[in-house]
Order: sequence, then C-alpha cells, then structure tokens
Amino acid sequence: MKYIVFYDAQCPFCYYLKKVLRRFDWRRIIKWVSIQEVEKNRNYPYLAGKSLSEEIHMLTRQGKVRSGFDAIRVLLIQLPPVSFLGLISYLPPLSMIGPAFYRWFSSHRYEWFGRYQTPRYK
Repeated sequence: MKYIVFYDAQCPFCYYLKKVLRRFDWRRIIKWVSIQEVEKNRNYPYLAGKSLSEEIHMLTRQGKVRSGFDAIRVLLIQLPPVSFLGLISYLPPLSMIGPAFYRWFSSHRYEWFGRYQTPRYK
C-alpha cells in the first residue's frame, strides 16, 4: 500500500512542492491526489469533515490520517534525499514552533502565490 498525500492543485506553492517532492520518491511509495478530485469523486470517506483546503493531509500505510505539519514530517521521512529534514522536525524547537508556522504559512499561501483558476494535476 502507498502513502496517499492530498494536496491543493489550485495552490501554485502546493503544486510545485508536489512536483519537487515527487522527484525524491525513488521508491514510488507516494500517491498524490488533489483535494479537488476528493471533493468531486468522494472516494475517500475517511476525509469527511477534514479541513482539506486549509492543510495538507496524508493517509499512512497504517491507515492513519495525518495533517498539517505532522503530515509534512511523515512525508519528508519517506523521501531518502530529504528524510533528514523530517527527522530534524521532531527535535524540540521545531516540533514546538512547526505546527504554528505551518498554519500561518498555509493561511497566507493564496495571497503570496495566487490561485490557479483550474487545478493543475501533472
């Protein structure tokens, strides 16, 4: 089973971050699904009631849904070239400020990077 990462395909920052991180997925264990697909197809009932447009979500191999900063940490650890960043994010200073910084950044991403009219998937 792959990890499934749910990203915002209308957010330029999210889209390009996905493109970069896909290059690091040497083991091909990450499946990327846009939140626009989730909203349209409703194939992921375990995401019902989650704030998909506010933060990234990830379904782990164990069937647990992670979100926000926690999802980013788990994602980074799975990607060999950047796994050290995921590990560092568990250290006390980053683990304490990381979630708040993530929420702040996420809440401003459209003002800084704009928003695509139509989702970008590839």
